[in-house]
Amino acid sequence: MDMSNTGLGAPRTELAGHVDSDYVGFIQNVKKSTGIDLAQYKEAQMKRRLTTLRNKNGYPTFTAFFNAMTQNKSLFYEFLDKMTINVSEFWRNPNRWEVLRDKVLPGLAAGKSRLRVWSAACSTGEEPYTLAMILADQGLLHSTYLLATDIDEGALSKAAKGLYLERSLKDVPAAVSQRYFRQDGMMYRFDEKLQKHVTFKKQNLLADSFEEGFDLIVCRNVMIYFTEEAKNSLYHKFSRALRPGGILFVGSTEQIFSPGQYDLETAETFFYRKKA
Repeated sequence: MDMSNTGLGAPRTELAGHVDSDYVGFIQNVKKSTGIDLAQYKEAQMKRRLTTLRNKNGYPTFTAFFNAMTQNKSLFYEFLDKMTINVSEFWRNPNRWEVLRDKVLPGLAAGKSRLRVWSAACSTGEEPYTLAMILADQGLLHSTYLLATDIDEGALSKAAKGLYLERSLKDVPAAVSQRYFRQDGMMYRFDEKLQKHVTFKKQNLLADSFEEGFDLIVCRNVMIYFTEEAKNSLYHKFSRALRPGGILFVGSTEQIFSPGQYDLETAETFFYRKKA
């Protein structure tokens, strides 16, 4: 998943009038040095996860933890991994991918010579590779620009390797798994020919500008970690990045209840079409 820097709001580390200056300082230092704005994430969840990580590594304060992170790249990557919840799997919520395959993609591809598809906050690659498999089976991958972005360089490095534990494949249809994976020791390797069609890039979703003209943007199971202000900003940016008639595909806990405010309309459950 992705982190962001929007300048929306300030850290809200207050309880009954008490300000946790140690954590506030940590948020400010992280933003100043990396551009990552932890204040745009739901505070209770984020602070709980990072406190667990800090304690596990033996640091008594967030100030000491930040100082250690600046000296220890592996600790910084562990922070990124904990912060971004890199939990993903192929064909997550399979029935939604079937709707994409059977109903959404045929409409998007009709009359077009080339598709532009973006997997936003792609984590360790399971989502864009799921897209690659579906596009390949529809005969569309060779004529598709497939972009995959995340802020976590460690996650992107894992994605580029294309090696996965068996449990990540549990929802992949058996015939699809046989076509596009081969066992490699204790791991499973994704098809290199399909892998070459995916362009991976580092990106900070709310801070960075987006490419435009996408037919399909997939951003699933990420918004639940953002504040309402950050979500609102991001939906507007996604809408601007879609071509008229393009589709935004969100996660199964991320239904948009007033899509019209983003110039979107419901196409299918969890699929939203940019108004023409």
